[in-house]
Amino acid sequence: MLTAASPQGAELRAWAPRVPGVTEVFHARFTDHAYPVHAHATWTLLVVDEGAVRYDLDRREHGALRPAVTLLPPHVAHTGRAATHHGFRKRVVYLDAEVLTPDLTGAAVAGPSLVDPLLRVRVDQLHRALDQPGAELAAESRLALIGDRIRAHLRAAPDPTAPHGLADDLRDLLDAHLVEGITLREAARTLHAHPASLVRHFGSAFGLPPHRYLIGRRVEAARRRLLAGEAAADVAVAVGFHDQAHLHRHFTRLVGATPGAFVRAGGAVA
Repeated sequence: MLTAASPQGAELRAWAPRVPGVTEVFHARFTDHAYPVHAHATWTLLVVDEGAVRYDLDRREHGALRPAVTLLPPHVAHTGRAATHHGFRKRVVYLDAEVLTPDLTGAAVAGPSLVDPLLRVRVDQLHRALDQPGAELAAESRLALIGDRIRAHLRAAPDPTAPHGLADDLRDLLDAHLVEGITLREAARTLHAHPASLVRHFGSAFGLPPHRYLIGRRVEAARRRLLAGEAAADVAVAVGFHDQAHLHRHFTRLVGATPGAFVRAGGAVA
């Protein structure tokens, strides 16, 4: 596997393993990169190996550090930045809804930090398996145990989730028009709502405006295509950006590395 350094001095590795439920693995060390507010379409299972991360989730401040396991739910806005002067080193697995279902979102927002030594051990084991060619079944088995343990944590926690209604409808509409996009006025006509009401409901439910959500989803789609070996110029247009420069700007801001550095980090492990 290749390791790459970005212009910001980050070290990172990224790959898309052939393991059901795992959309991407991302290992990185950052010193001064700060993630702007964004949201993923997947669950983010994060462990910090060095330093600490300060982040906001649903407009509340949290911290991620050893030995806890951090779980960020899909579609909920968050940020991220180093909480120590020397930065942080992290390992992330992005998981789809086959592993953790959307009904667990509220409990994850209420308690994203899971202090559980056995869970941490199993996450470490998962990363080792994901890093070994031919160990896909072992990784899938580790992931199954992790999913069970996380569900036990979250189902024991209070779930403050309330129906999002209009915000959910707008999110589905944005997802359906990921590449070609949709204007706020068109969305308002489709959903029979005032544009300002759509923006207010979406921001209240997910913690970021609709346009930032759409950009984040396009960057996620770009990550998958880049790891599959597609050229950045082709990827930019395929996921809805105007051109490669447009992709480059938003990708670097959200991922903490340029598309080129991201590709070099995962080039040996498609």
